[in-house]
Amino acid sequence: MTDLRARAAQLDAADPLRGFIDRFVPAPGVRAYLDGNSLGRPVRTTVGRLGDFVRDDWGTRLIRSWDEGWMDRPFELGDRIAALTLGAAPGQTVVADSTTVLLYKLLHAAAGARADRSEIAIDVTNFPTDRFIAQAVAERHGMTVRWLEADPIAGVGVNEIEEKVGAQTAVVVLSQVDYRSGAVAEVGAITARVKAAGALMLWDLCHSAGVLPVDLDRHGVDLAVGCTYKYLNGGPGSPAFAYVATRHQDALRQPIEGWMGAGDVFAMARDYTPATGMRRFLSGTPPVLGMLAMEDMLDLIEEAGLEAIRTKSVALTSFVVAAADELLPEARLLSPRDAAHRGGHVTLGHPAFEGMLPALWGDGVIPDFRYPDGIRLGLSPLSTTYAEALEGVLAIRAALVG
Repeated sequence: MTDLRARAAQLDAADPLRGFIDRFVPAPGVRAYLDGNSLGRPVRTTVGRLGDFVRDDWGTRLIRSWDEGWMDRPFELGDRIAALTLGAAPGQTVVADSTTVLLYKLLHAAAGARADRSEIAIDVTNFPTDRFIAQAVAERHGMTVRWLEADPIAGVGVNEIEEKVGAQTAVVVLSQVDYRSGAVAEVGAITARVKAAGALMLWDLCHSAGVLPVDLDRHGVDLAVGCTYKYLNGGPGSPAFAYVATRHQDALRQPIEGWMGAGDVFAMARDYTPATGMRRFLSGTPPVLGMLAMEDMLDLIEEAGLEAIRTKSVALTSFVVAAADELLPEARLLSPRDAAHRGGHVTLGHPAFEGMLPALWGDGVIPDFRYPDGIRLGLSPLSTTYAEALEGVLAIRAALVG
């Protein structure tokens, strides 16, 4: 244990990103916050940004602010997320709605564009929202769900795609990073295989945006969605983003045809005519307040650089795996051991973990639990220290041994 504490101290001292730790709002009584992959900590400058917005943009300019920038905010912020975290050119990303709503919009539109096919493919262990939406969209289009089964730790690979994706596949829906194991999918190889079958590829980026490279344009991805309250630190309920490759935008018809997606927003026309480009994927009034906090995190990501963030993420998760090997030999590693195939969190399994969370939270150590027996340690690179990560493993060990 002494060696691990010394090692954590050495890693923190040598960490080139250590200066970012103090740029987040402190949480009194929290010894180890290990749930940044569920809800990122607020950036200190967000406190002032929110106050300034209420006083100036909203309080002083009032409704005039719609003409002075609010109307363009979903596209400007989308382009910034795309440039800094998604590897995507401008004009392909918009911020709006929740992940669930955007996933429904894009999957519904994609299925409609491949109406001559009969299947939507998704892995059976994907996040519930993704599976539920896939089932709903399949039913509405008279399609069936083709379930992909894969190793629960390694996740879906090219082999599963080759076995199950074919001439009847309309759309494939996968997560780049598995929400339980943290397994990283081969975006380029899988996307290429799906497109070779004539299907559209829709990626869920909720556990990857802001913590590891995505490279949507380089891989020829068709569609993607992702949330902004995890590694983009947008706060609880902050709006999601949708990516639609330029080549598909004007051919897709999304199902929630609200006034903000119309070709002429203020014409108040009798009939709906969709806008061109990414505006057609909007529905209602943009959630401007919900877009504010992530601007501050994007500033930090731009300053740190995504490659450096990924480097620290790999180091953090590797340190946790090594610490768990030593301190929790009775627990099972439910994440890939190879860091190159692991995202920003590590999941450990043990039958006793299910009842352990309240005591850990009460002790100021905050991981989360995933059914049936996994404790998930989410390590947000800019706000998590190695010493903090070790405190989490030590606390789990203490709770486990009593």
